[in-house]
Amino acid sequence: MTDAHVHLYPPEADADPAAWAAARREPHWARLCTRRRKDGRPVQTLPTLGALLQEMDSAGVERAWLLGWYWERPETCAEQNRLYAECIRAHPDRLSAFATIHPSAGITATLDEIRRAHGEGLRGLGELSPHSQAYPVDDPVFQAALDLAEELNLPVNLHVTDPDSARYPGWVATPPDDFLKLARSHSRVRFILAHWGGLLPLRNPAALALPNVWYDTAASPLLYDEGIWRRFLDQVPADRVVFGSDYPLNVYPRIDSLPGMARFVAEVHRAGLTADELAAVVRDNAKKILPPTARVTGR
Repeated sequence: MTDAHVHLYPPEADADPAAWAAARREPHWARLCTRRRKDGRPVQTLPTLGALLQEMDSAGVERAWLLGWYWERPETCAEQNRLYAECIRAHPDRLSAFATIHPSAGITATLDEIRRAHGEGLRGLGELSPHSQAYPVDDPVFQAALDLAEELNLPVNLHVTDPDSARYPGWVATPPDDFLKLARSHSRVRFILAHWGGLLPLRNPAALALPNVWYDTAASPLLYDEGIWRRFLDQVPADRVVFGSDYPLNVYPRIDSLPGMARFVAEVHRAGLTADELAAVVRDNAKKILPPTARVTGR
């Protein structure tokens, strides 16, 4: 089984996340990832690499994709990319990683960062969010990054917000038409729209005709009831959906004090999918998008 949507942050962030974010001028991350619920419990924790691997073992997850964050500064993007390079060098049998970027670095530095990350074994771009990172989807540097993703055969994961979802601190609107525009203008790039793509294909049937778009299930229990699996797959082919948890976000805050993968894994197994649909969602589609073997170089 593959979890195609996991985050990991530098160990230094764990000691004092708010101070770490402030030092790097990352207020959006701080609003989302250091906030606490009304009862005082954190929305998410900041586990170590070892804790992530232990959680994968307990949930029966064989491989996880480490997704970057939609940072507001290029320097933080590069810091996370270097962390992920270390992680996949240490555990190439368990982890794959995506690089994150911010176009404000300029076209030369942005493309150099993508090439460097690719040379270190990172195999995709994302999780990116132009709307959260404050640049338009037609930004020329972002467009050049997508062109390079096509050249290097890198899938691209994009954050999508359901326009009807409950508002929370850090909530950002992501106009659905922007994703249709990107998929059409870069038809050879494999896009993965996070969080069920904000239900884009259920809202706009035109999305169903796009052969280069997949949808991950990250944070689903926070957003939808368990019936979403059947409702979505009744309209969208199962070979277009990949399982993603959004760990270490606690997606069952009413049940669990701490985040975990196992409960979400159990949910997909009881969601009423056929055996073929289940195999596609939890394993086969991820392997088609990102075959597990990767070239990882040392530096």
